[in-house]
Amino acid sequence: MQAIQIEQEGGPEVLQLTTLPKPTAGPGELVVRNHYSGVNFIDTYFREGVYKLPLPHQLGAEAAGEVVEVGEGIEGFAVGDAVAYLGTQNTYAQYSVAAPTKTFKIDPAVLPYDIAAAILLQGLTAHTLVTRAYEVKKGDWILVQAGAGGTGRLIIQMAKHLGANVVATVSSAEKAQVARAAGADHVILYSEESVPESVKNIVPEGVHAVFDGVGKSTFEGSLESLRRLGSMVSFGNASGTVPPFKVLDLAPKNLTLLRPQLYGYIATEEERQRHIGELMDLIGQDKLDVHIFKTYKLDEVAQAHIDLQGRKTTGKLVVKID
Repeated sequence: MQAIQIEQEGGPEVLQLTTLPKPTAGPGELVVRNHYSGVNFIDTYFREGVYKLPLPHQLGAEAAGEVVEVGEGIEGFAVGDAVAYLGTQNTYAQYSVAAPTKTFKIDPAVLPYDIAAAILLQGLTAHTLVTRAYEVKKGDWILVQAGAGGTGRLIIQMAKHLGANVVATVSSAEKAQVARAAGADHVILYSEESVPESVKNIVPEGVHAVFDGVGKSTFEGSLESLRRLGSMVSFGNASGTVPPFKVLDLAPKNLTLLRPQLYGYIATEEERQRHIGELMDLIGQDKLDVHIFKTYKLDEVAQAHIDLQGRKTTGKLVVKID
């Protein structure tokens, strides 16, 4: 099969299209023929070595396709099932091994393969953030850093659905339109104005919570934008990892700081079913607009990474496998 693999950590140039053996299903495993794979910032963290993998290694964290092999001991799945699944950095490939506990059946007539591959990781991330990391409530003031990005757009939409007032940050006037279309009440161009000062002009006491997937460049401004008893949810490293800081800096306003990861919120079957069920309900009720910015071919994954990290995109990037 054809797959994307890295033999060393580095820039997009280390992404190699190569031929690998087609995987087979061991006990408790599925093999899926992928139609689409999602592109996510976490893929760039593995590529660069921010998160470590044994080398050589494939990349890709989510995909949608058809089950072609069912391993021993699996119930509830059959060959031919249409599914979307969370991968273990192996979905930039024609075929992948999938864990049943991270695989969900879909109806392609209702949820097409490309949308399924676009929504699963970012959708579950956004949903667990606004319901578990900080439970967004009606009337809350919420700051979403990078509000025009794939996860940012979904957080805005979900926060608005829950009744919050949303302030989003973006880098350009074009992206401001994207954030407003997603439901943001106020938009701050961080390239032209101070985010904390602009937040205070909008809501003088500060926001109840910040959802920050940018990391290094926005961390201090996010903390400064919070009100007393506010919550800072740092969930990504798009600009680099957050450097060490003094925990005592949280004390003056009694702030709460969280650094969650998705899998810690969907560790049990009950949690998985809750979050995937509520996510699919939102999609089925047209409460979420899943925007695919661009579709790439498998041999164009490096360009997808360049575009994603160059902040040239709004919404989701996907790779068409077949």
